[in-house]
Amino acid sequence: MGIKQNNIEGVTEVIIRTKDKDIVITNAEVVCVDVKGSKSYQVSGTETEMAPGSAGGVSAGPSFPNEDIELVMSQTNCDRDKAIAALEETDGQPAEAIIKIMSE
Repeated sequence: MGIKQNNIEGVTEVIIRTKDKDIVITNAEVVCVDVKGSKSYQVSGTETEMAPGSAGGVSAGPSFPNEDIELVMSQTNCDRDKAIAALEETDGQPAEAIIKIMSE
């Protein structure tokens, strides 16, 4: 009746990152529950808490709108990596990132 459950195969570990800690779930089993198009995930396994950022893996890091990245690139004629680095150094402020690159 509008509810679908689907096991996610091949999951070995799930990492939940919070500001205060990383929660690592090993031997993980993950079930995706779809209720009328809204998905939620049920995770079970062995839980370990760690200091923030110590769980390893790839952190998503800061994310900037593509428009801001493209604006910095077009105004400074730099590559994407340099634009992102400048945005990281200026707390995501495109105008400051442009000034920073132009003054190098």
